[in-house]
Amino acid sequence: MTRQEKSTENIPDVLQRIGRAGRLFTRWADKRLERFGFSAAQLPVLFALKDGDSKTQKDLARLAQIEQPTMAQLLARMERGGLVERSLNPRDSRSSLISLTPQATKQAIESRTVLIEASKVALEGLSTAEVELLNEMLRRVMDNLERAVAADP
Repeated sequence: MTRQEKSTENIPDVLQRIGRAGRLFTRWADKRLERFGFSAAQLPVLFALKDGDSKTQKDLARLAQIEQPTMAQLLARMERGGLVERSLNPRDSRSSLISLTPQATKQAIESRTVLIEASKVALEGLSTAEVELLNEMLRRVMDNLERAVAADP
């Protein structure tokens, strides 16, 4: 077996572990974010709008890297929950601008403690150098996958 073959034989295990780590983080965070009235799936929207910004659904879908129909469902749930509000887009009357409600803005700021705690729990026992290396390696994996997705017809 060549060195290249040896280094890639465990790829399915590695990618499976990355996916599982993401799902475990989501489950852990969801339990703690519930008291703030939102879920981990809503975090990309909350962070994109946290500084009082307004964005279109299309922009939010692009930022969250999800399809527009999925974003529409997410925003509908958030609107029903009093987390976001819509206003007419002055530049394009066919679309609306999404912004956080004042209550959601306050809750998003308070919820940062949950994410800081999640990071500490997930990275417990790793040195600063190991965390930096893990971060760099995951960035490269994501870059590889983003290039592959972009190259697909």
